[in-house]
Amino acid sequence: MFSAVHGPSARKRGALRLVTAIAVSGLVAAGAVAGAGAAVADTPDQQGQGGATATIQGLEPGSYDQAVITGDNNSKESVRAGLFRMNVDGGGTLRTYCIDMHNPTQSEAKYNETPWSGTSLNSNKDAGKIRWILENSYPHLNDLDALAKKAGITGKLTNGLAAAGTQVAIWRFSDGAHVDATDPSAETLAAWLVKNAQDAGEPKASLTLDNPSVAGKVGKQLGPVTVHTNADKVTVTRSQELTDAGVKVVDKAGQAVTTAANGSQLFFDVPATAKPGSGSVHLQAATQVPVGRAFASDSKSQTQILAGSSDSTVQADAKLTWAKQGAIPAVSVKKDCAKGGVDITVSNKGDEAYPVKVGGKTIASIPAGGSQTVLFPVAENEKYDFTIAGQHFSGVLNCKTAGSGTPTPSSKPSPASAGGSSTGTNGTNLAETGSSSATPMIAGAAVVLVLLGGGAVFFLRKRKSAGQ
Repeated sequence: MFSAVHGPSARKRGALRLVTAIAVSGLVAAGAVAGAGAAVADTPDQQGQGGATATIQGLEPGSYDQAVITGDNNSKESVRAGLFRMNVDGGGTLRTYCIDMHNPTQSEAKYNETPWSGTSLNSNKDAGKIRWILENSYPHLNDLDALAKKAGITGKLTNGLAAAGTQVAIWRFSDGAHVDATDPSAETLAAWLVKNAQDAGEPKASLTLDNPSVAGKVGKQLGPVTVHTNADKVTVTRSQELTDAGVKVVDKAGQAVTTAANGSQLFFDVPATAKPGSGSVHLQAATQVPVGRAFASDSKSQTQILAGSSDSTVQADAKLTWAKQGAIPAVSVKKDCAKGGVDITVSNKGDEAYPVKVGGKTIASIPAGGSQTVLFPVAENEKYDFTIAGQHFSGVLNCKTAGSGTPTPSSKPSPASAGGSSTGTNGTNLAETGSSSATPMIAGAAVVLVLLGGGAVFFLRKRKSAGQ
């Protein structure tokens, strides 16, 4: 890289080494910033709620068609409407529809299985009708001839048209949109689904835990953590911290367990000789995620709802803390769209009060043996990021549909700024920009390097002038 610089001068060689050091330092600094960003993104936003985590891939080939959105002043916007595909962490595939049409998707955004209470479905009186549509249309019903007959469609119903008609019907309930499928068969299906939709309840999670964070004194049996799942068997694995401390995972009878099922209660035997510490239990299973489960992204990518699932990996973690004396807190966090914030639940199994601090401010004091849930207010589309009792929680509160702007349900998901408003402005279709969520960080690092490089060039010129 620097072989083009020549000359016997020791001063030039010294300056060259300085340039190299500055450039390398700049690269290391940029890497540190990038690493810090990744660390935040990896923290759980809703501990214990578990389920599937997946990465969006875009619209499924052959499973979409055109639709037209009529906006203000009778403006028309042509969009693609259809099924998205996601790849599940650990194995499996999900097929989803969008339920936030005016919000852009972020390229390869991470999504977590999320209760309706943590999404815009929380306040949507038609949420149950959306689930009915999912269970009575494509791809859950893949006999397209039978579906066409039910809907009174005389033309040919293809996968793409069925998916477009289903998506259009969902948008009418999820966003209250004035949207029509371009193809007559797809539009006929959409109208039939909307007319016949009935209320259906929220489906249960693929894997979730009650009381996902427990704490207590050494020498005691702590818990229980209750498992809820539609999987036949869930593997239970202790963290290295639990193994090293001799903490055993047992059932109600005190028998060691390595697997669980729906309704299982997990307890923890902590030796009286254990030093104060903490650890976790990882639960994992393979199952089909129930149709109608919501999937939300902390990158503010458009919210999705599940239309179909292969056997997929689902996971959840329980946190355990133990000590001999003092405050011994257990903390769990859950988004609460109805209240406009994050519910922080803290129980204290110790013998001293525990102050709950967020951003250096004490928001509650939990007495010994007490428990309390405190609402931490978060504005719509804003990011929260805090650490309590050594546990880091971060996420974005995304409780409403965008309502306006450029719709971008595209086969090439477009970037959105994490925790903020959409980067799509002035009618720009971000699906065509080719940018990614990493662009701002890379650009920032590039600016730093350019400035450092400019300083180095200036330094070399000064040294050269001094030597002449």
